[in-house]
Amino acid sequence: MHPEDGRVVSNFIVQALTDQDITIYGDGSQSRSFQFVDDLIEGMVRMMENDQGFVGPVNIGNPNEFTIRELAEKILKMIPEGRGKLIYESLPSDDPRQRQPDISQAKEKLGWEPKVNLEEGLLKTIEYFRTIV
Repeated sequence: MHPEDGRVVSNFIVQALTDQDITIYGDGSQSRSFQFVDDLIEGMVRMMENDQGFVGPVNIGNPNEFTIRELAEKILKMIPEGRGKLIYESLPSDDPRQRQPDISQAKEKLGWEPKVNLEEGLLKTIEYFRTIV
């Protein structure tokens, strides 16, 4: 991930590591599902190697939902040296309220589901960003 890719996880981590305030758009109650790259790759490999002739489409995501505020609070706790705080700005009109994939087909057809929980993925991601910012 690039430190300036504009995605919420990298934005929050970089802001916390560089002692900036963490910017939340809206009230932070909108939910998202976060997936670690290792789980995505495993799902893609299983899709390519399946011997059932299943060609998809299939959703390879993580159905565990967290609010944007929960994500920001977790990151602040995981980067205790950061001195930023949560600040709120207007929610863009096209921002979805919820994102939660249905992975029932991936479970059934590929025997796949994500294994890396949010905290574990954040720890690995924070370690990575510590080396580049």
